[in-house]
Amino acid sequence: MYHYLRIGRIFPFPFPFLKIFPPTKHRNSPFATFTIQTPYDNPNLEAVPSSFPSHSPRRPHLVPTNNLTSKHPAAPSLDNSPAFHQNNLNDIISSNKIITSYIRSGDLNSALRVFTNMTVKTTITWNAILAGYSRKPGKITQAQKLFDQIPEKDTVSYNIMLACYVQNSEMETAWSFFNSMPVKDTASWNTMISGFAQNGAMGKARELFLAMPMKNSVTWSAMVSGFVECGALELAEEFFEFAAEKSVVTWTAMISGYMKFRKIEKAERLFREMPVKNLVTWNAMIAGYVENCRAEDALKLFRIMLRNGIRPNHSSLSSVLLGCSELSALQLGKQIHQLVCKSSLRDDTTASTSLISMYSKCGVLDDAWKLFLETNRKDVVSWNAMVSGYAQHGAGERALHLFEQMRSEGIRPDWITFVAVLSACNHAGMVDIGIQYFDSMVKDYGVEPRPDHYSCMVDLLGRAGKLVEAVDLIKKMPFKPHSAIFGTLLGACRIHKNLEIAEFAAQNLLNLDPKSAAGYVQLANVYAATNKWDRVARVRRSMKDNKVIKTPGYSWIEIKSTVHEFRSGDRVHPELESIHEKLNELEKKMKLAGYVPDLEFALHDVGEEQKEQLLLRHSEKLAIAFGLIKIPHGTPIRVFKNLRVCGDCHRAIKYISATERREIIVRDTVRFHHFKDGCCSCGDYW
Repeated sequence: MYHYLRIGRIFPFPFPFLKIFPPTKHRNSPFATFTIQTPYDNPNLEAVPSSFPSHSPRRPHLVPTNNLTSKHPAAPSLDNSPAFHQNNLNDIISSNKIITSYIRSGDLNSALRVFTNMTVKTTITWNAILAGYSRKPGKITQAQKLFDQIPEKDTVSYNIMLACYVQNSEMETAWSFFNSMPVKDTASWNTMISGFAQNGAMGKARELFLAMPMKNSVTWSAMVSGFVECGALELAEEFFEFAAEKSVVTWTAMISGYMKFRKIEKAERLFREMPVKNLVTWNAMIAGYVENCRAEDALKLFRIMLRNGIRPNHSSLSSVLLGCSELSALQLGKQIHQLVCKSSLRDDTTASTSLISMYSKCGVLDDAWKLFLETNRKDVVSWNAMVSGYAQHGAGERALHLFEQMRSEGIRPDWITFVAVLSACNHAGMVDIGIQYFDSMVKDYGVEPRPDHYSCMVDLLGRAGKLVEAVDLIKKMPFKPHSAIFGTLLGACRIHKNLEIAEFAAQNLLNLDPKSAAGYVQLANVYAATNKWDRVARVRRSMKDNKVIKTPGYSWIEIKSTVHEFRSGDRVHPELESIHEKLNELEKKMKLAGYVPDLEFALHDVGEEQKEQLLLRHSEKLAIAFGLIKIPHGTPIRVFKNLRVCGDCHRAIKYISATERREIIVRDTVRFHHFKDGCCSCGDYW
């Protein structure tokens, strides 16, 4: 196990090869091409814009607008009618291009104004407007009305209308319409198969697939993606292997499936083998690494992507910034920020939101707030990121004030908003206010509570010592509690030393997840806190018998773009001797200032002197001592830990911040702690 990681190995130089990027044309999701579009039968056009018509090779049908009847009139002849000379045809083509441009940019109203003013329309004109309606959810009635008015419908017209039904999840209507179509081409079949796949009806999709006369890469991609999404990885593999045509979308769908099911080596193999990669493929790999807790690999691959000349989009940067957050690689995150500022993404809301989240998670809340204010078009995700940032840092009142401001500006909160709001109440100890917000979710906002909301409420009640109320809430949940809820309850029992409820929580946790190291460790900690060492030994024996491996606690700190990692009692770091000297110096200063080690947090049945030494060598203390040696005065020391900071370390860091006159920021699994002048931002409530 490496005890310090060099970010310099990932990015050894500050992006000298990065230039100002023009707007990217790539999609931002591995499955974006399956947002039910009009998948034309040319395999090379697999990623065409949603429901957008292709230009027919036939001569256009020209239809005067005053000649619309229930019967389809014959198209006027271009050769015989003097009204239709070359200038008129050029005007029609020009208007069609303008309509097309408006539809592509999502401006249906402007497209309709051009459409209405045209005296003569071609079938291409009608199809373009129909495509505009099909791209807008909820416009199915208008689309049907327009479709009925088209004088000369072609196959594209029928395919766009079919796609409109599918996009609005009107699958029964779509199926009936499909069966009534006078001509079905490959695109028609692909649209229905994709629709069934996206709605989870893989049985129907498979039946249609088997009945389809001619399949192309779009067909195979739809099936592979559908099986991945519904969790049938083996069937996805089977279809992928037998696919007669594999497009980049098919390969990418399979890679995403492997990443989703943690088959990382298989995803890597496919990535190496695939003949052509696009931005979506690279994004799928980078996001997959981050989601599988391999942020370092994600950042390495991002560097390779850039060196190959692939221009990132906001999806790429979102994943990379999340990786920076996971590694707490602030300097690298700042470099990505510079990249965004120099690219076409500088005004992109998604990119700005990712940066806000990165700065918050790296402990720089002021920069996150500055970015939030500079974001011109804030969506609900932007507000959620900032409210969540304040919640993580224990600024409960500011989080709730921002939530109220969000409401006043007409932004409707979603379920994630309420996770952030309840977390803010939890970290600030605002129990009654938290209960009020929980009750108002359904009543005032129509947001049904999810397991995450119940976890927040159990934590809120548990931290406040209301353990019986927390158990009652769990019993009243409308769905089966998941393991995290019992883990949260068990953590609260550790704080309040409640053996009875701790055993109840541990039993339920281990029933749900027998291999949960957290269940054993937390229960052992409760026993240790009450000096029941025989029970501690019994729990540890049980862990060994069941081959449960405890996640080791470690802390890390970034010094000049290098991340240094420490374990408790670390014996590997190359500068360990100077770190121990610094710790011994700190111990003397702290004790003179009144610090007394809290031996309750030395979870071993050994003598007091040995317990003190064990506490002094906790990973967060080692990281802070190293930071004091390396980081100049005036710069905050930022330390990150993969577990909850222990009570003795929390007390010791308060003394260190006072005796050394340094600001120390510690992020653990629960929240951020800002230590300054002997106080912590949490007010000793965490």
